[in-house]
Amino acid sequence: MTLLQTSPLVRRFGGVTALNGAEISINEGEIVSLIGPNGSGKTTFFNCLTGIYPPDSGEIVWRPGNCHLEGLPPHKVTRLGVARTFQNIRLFGGMSLLDNVMLAGQATDRRPALSNFLITPAVKHSELQRQSQAMDLLDLVGLSNRALEPAGSLPYGLQRRLEIARAAATRPKLLLLDEPCAGLNPQEIESLTELISTLRTRGFTILLIEHAMQIVMRISDRIVVFDAGTKIAEGIPREIQENPRVINAYLGVEGHA
Repeated sequence: MTLLQTSPLVRRFGGVTALNGAEISINEGEIVSLIGPNGSGKTTFFNCLTGIYPPDSGEIVWRPGNCHLEGLPPHKVTRLGVARTFQNIRLFGGMSLLDNVMLAGQATDRRPALSNFLITPAVKHSELQRQSQAMDLLDLVGLSNRALEPAGSLPYGLQRRLEIARAAATRPKLLLLDEPCAGLNPQEIESLTELISTLRTRGFTILLIEHAMQIVMRISDRIVVFDAGTKIAEGIPREIQENPRVINAYLGVEGHA
């Protein structure tokens, strides 16, 4: 089943065209990697998919509800089932890991905001349920033993894991990971790669921006390549490794080895 499909997206910033006909299709259960040189429009594409920027033209169709995402605000995109992480980690450093994840889980809570201030049995039950779900996610990312520590006390690599737990707390069908391995050492990258594979077994479909090619080639079902805001190639890892246009635009000799 196709989860998300775009017609060619265009997004301009003044005189700069960041996306110039970029497109993608993502099927349920896949890990799809989006690669390309710096400035090729990858993060702008994520921002359009998640409502941070509206595209100037093109369509973003969310197939489960057969609805259009372009122009929707981020919170509505999240409620439909699309969540993301960011290149720059965005955590509440003074709050505990547990509270960070529980707060993220409220993003899909459809109860009136005022009801959170009424201590009713239903509210208590909902809060306990959210706490249990948050602990399950912290366990999934290997952080349940530090649930009550402040998020700001975590080393950088573990903060990356916490951010993934926060995104997963919104119970998305599609999880967008923006350079999750950035700044990590080889051991941390290996561990995070295993986590991404585990997320797929838990039912998450994943769209990944990543520069660590050894990881992209290993875990991706398909790879989409952007250059100058346009899709220049798509295929399984071996096809991308051997594509002359991709090698010239991005991978180089190292990626071709």
